[in-house]
Order: sequence, then structure tokens, then C-alpha cells
Amino acid sequence: MKKSALILVAVLALAGCSTPVPTPTPTETVAADSLTGTINVFAAASLTGSFQEIADAFAEEDPDVEVVFNFGGSSGLATQIVEAAPADVFAAASPATMKTVTDAALTDGDPVDFASNVLEIAVAKGNPGGIVGLDDFANPDKTIALCAVEVPCGAASAKLFETAGITPSVDTYEQDVKAVLTKVEFGEVDAGLVYVTDVLDAGDAIEGIEIDSAPVKYPIATLAASTNKEAADAFVAFVLSDKGQSILKAAGFGTP
Repeated sequence: MKKSALILVAVLALAGCSTPVPTPTPTETVAADSLTGTINVFAAASLTGSFQEIADAFAEEDPDVEVVFNFGGSSGLATQIVEAAPADVFAAASPATMKTVTDAALTDGDPVDFASNVLEIAVAKGNPGGIVGLDDFANPDKTIALCAVEVPCGAASAKLFETAGITPSVDTYEQDVKAVLTKVEFGEVDAGLVYVTDVLDAGDAIEGIEIDSAPVKYPIATLAASTNKEAADAFVAFVLSDKGQSILKAAGFGTP
């Protein structure tokens, strides 16, 4: 046999004895990276306690997202957003204040109502001013604090007094419910009108007197200018989730 033929036979023999190369298996799907970064949440002052608790629960699912809050009167927050303050989420204490932002086309989609609230009379522990009901707000001998009419609790209070036919004798108007509560707690006024959730959040220092009050809805939305929309959307979704809703319910908020 010729030398070239021998070489060909050897090559074929080696090929027949070699182990086949396994076919590559499809690459397994890798889970998406967890959310990261910071989101700035502008929220009504009456949401302070519940939203801080929601943020703690949200961190258990997305620990790499830092939630930074700006709490205050909703109207002031809406103005800040319109004036281009860096914000990712807006949670307002009334549809009217959210409308300021939607009218400027600054939300990423339509806002969604996530909770409701009602007004309640707040008095210091022991009720030293002897407040009995809403009629006492018309008594000039009583010292009274209300939210400014520009903010949702003030607008709701004005509507309540109008419906009841009461002209309140107001000693001070405050920019949010927390400021009203401070006046009540430190005895600077006999009573204030705030949300029931604020009375509950204040603890033993404040007592509440129930009144007949129409519910106020709270809307929330991711903002169009958000620099971290995935995380912002995730936070909004968490507020609307069963876990978020249970925290709000425990704080005294009603359903949307």
C-alpha cells in the first residue's frame, strides 16, 4: 500500500474513535438586575408615618433603592414640581392638587387613587379646652387652628364648614396638618381640624373627636421627569399592592 493511502486510513481510524463534541446547551435566562439608585418621593404631610413604613417594607424587596421623601402641604409640593424640582413620584392629598401637575403634563400616565381620608377634630390630651364638636369652632372664646385653604386639609375644612353652615373663628392658619397638630399638642390652641390618620399617628399627646366628614381621595403618579422611572414605578406599584394597602389601612386610611 502506498504511503499516502496508509496516512488516509490512519486519519479515518482516529476520526472514528474520537469522542463526539457535545452540542452546546441553550444559555439559561439570567434574572434581571435588581433596581438601584435613588427616588425622590413628594408626599402629602398626612402620609408621613405610613409612607415611611411603606418605604421600609419596600426596601425588603428592593434594598438597593434609596427612597428620599419630601413631605409637606400638597399644594406647595405641586408648585415645586411645576417649577422643576427633582421628583420621581408625587402622592397628593387631593385630586385638585394632583390636577396642578397633570394640567402641566408632568405625570407619566394617569394618576391612580390609592387611599382616602376623613377630617377629625384634634385636641390635646385631656381636652383642656373643653371642645365638644364642630360648633365650638365658631366660638371666639376658643382658640382654633386650621390648615390654610390652599392645602387639601384646608380646602376640605372650608367645604365642611360651608356645608354645616358654620363660620369658624380661626386664630391661625397653618401650611399642613402637622403644623396644626403641633399647635394643638403644645397648648397654643384649643383645637384643630386635621385628618383622622394624623390623630392616630400623633399617639397619646393628641385626642380625636369624630365628626361627619366626606372622604378625601389621595392620588399617586410617577412623574414624567423622573430619572429613575423603573424604581419610581416599582414604588407606586408597591403602594397599590396588598402589602402597601395593608399598611395604609392600619394607619387609618380608607379605601380609594
